[in-house]
Amino acid sequence: MNDSQYNLMADELLLAVEEAIDECDHDIDYESAGGLLTLAFVNGTKIIINKQAPLHEIWVATKFNGHHFAYTDEQWVDKRGGDEFWQFLSNAVSVQADATVTLAAQ
Repeated sequence: MNDSQYNLMADELLLAVEEAIDECDHDIDYESAGGLLTLAFVNGTKIIINKQAPLHEIWVATKFNGHHFAYTDEQWVDKRGGDEFWQFLSNAVSVQADATVTLAAQ
């Protein structure tokens, strides 16, 4: 993947997360700026999702730890645990929102 392809795919992913948050039935705020998306929860915790263009990765920081996602086999996959991005994000958001939240690209 070249830089242009990465930037297009990463921007599409961040936009899809915003749209998924808008569609879910939970009180989660977000703020997006320059390749950085911050999800803010009622309990004061945050999840930060950001582009790492030099590495062609998406990094996700939760209140528990950080994860690096690389695009493999047509999906974003956690380099540490092997989780698919949307599955991981749904689990992380559920923990921090203290509710079951399922997020997916629309």
